[in-house]
Amino acid sequence: MSHSSLSETAYSVLDLAPVLEGEETSLSFRNSLDLARHAEKWGYSRYWLAEHHNMPGIASSATSVVIGHIAGGTETIRVGSGGIMLPNHAPLVIAEQFGTLESLFPGRIDLGLGRAPGTDFQTGRALRRDERGGADFESLVEELRGYFENPDGKKVKAVPGGGLDIPIWLLGSSGYSARLAAKLGLPFAFASHFNPEHTLDALELYRSSFEPGVLDAPYTVTGVNVIAAETDEEAEYLASSQKQQFLELVRGTPGKLKPPRYDIESLMMPHEKAALDRQLASSIYGSRDTVRQKLHSFVKETNSDEVMIVAQVYDHEARLNSYRITSDIFRNK
Repeated sequence: MSHSSLSETAYSVLDLAPVLEGEETSLSFRNSLDLARHAEKWGYSRYWLAEHHNMPGIASSATSVVIGHIAGGTETIRVGSGGIMLPNHAPLVIAEQFGTLESLFPGRIDLGLGRAPGTDFQTGRALRRDERGGADFESLVEELRGYFENPDGKKVKAVPGGGLDIPIWLLGSSGYSARLAAKLGLPFAFASHFNPEHTLDALELYRSSFEPGVLDAPYTVTGVNVIAAETDEEAEYLASSQKQQFLELVRGTPGKLKPPRYDIESLMMPHEKAALDRQLASSIYGSRDTVRQKLHSFVKETNSDEVMIVAQVYDHEARLNSYRITSDIFRNK
């Protein structure tokens, strides 16, 4: 199926639960729930949270707990992980956590799985992450699926979890997960919001090697940074917070999400600017008309079934406004 029009494409939220400079983490969770309630009202399909560790600017390290907070405060929107970094955990524990979530909020929970650590090497060791570093990801996925499917006769059961139908998604920023999702017939989400240069190759690999399994046909979600405002200039200004966050990652000094600033270019060395330009190449910042035009091009180029919007904006009201404008564009308002 070709997705040439935005109105045919589903749209969702990826929330990195930003911790704002000068604010407490508790505000992040209040803001996330408020955004989720608005997203539900504005027609977003799902609301995903990402597992990161030892990142001062991202509050969703205990991802399952935050999913429960969001699902408990909303009514219809699907809530899930984008993603749980499975090699950081025993599959049984994840099966129990998501079995609990699905039992609390039936028919509303998604389990997106990634293989990266979502952190640095030392923190990975503190998480008791296996030294193989995700090389056995496929066997971990199979073990996890086994806890949900056909629990009868098994010595070890996920309680709750066994027998529950919880959609599993594979997430990736390279070809590995694309190939595995295709092999298992699972839906696939690609992190174009931070690795745009491999987007088209990974999506093509997934579609061309897809074997019917859980799904009869391929289903793709593509993450993209979108910051919409009343003018192009305002959107670029708001986007400087996200650029500062990426700059800190490039430098290996992650911090809280900083207020926007007009002189963002002056902070960067040429090689840092090149790194940011590469990582943010698919990002869309602008007014309603600019965002509509660029989103249309992005959907046409990627042929995505669903687009997952990331908007790292410091001011909560401006962030809400960005998601509202983006929703209007998808709904052709």
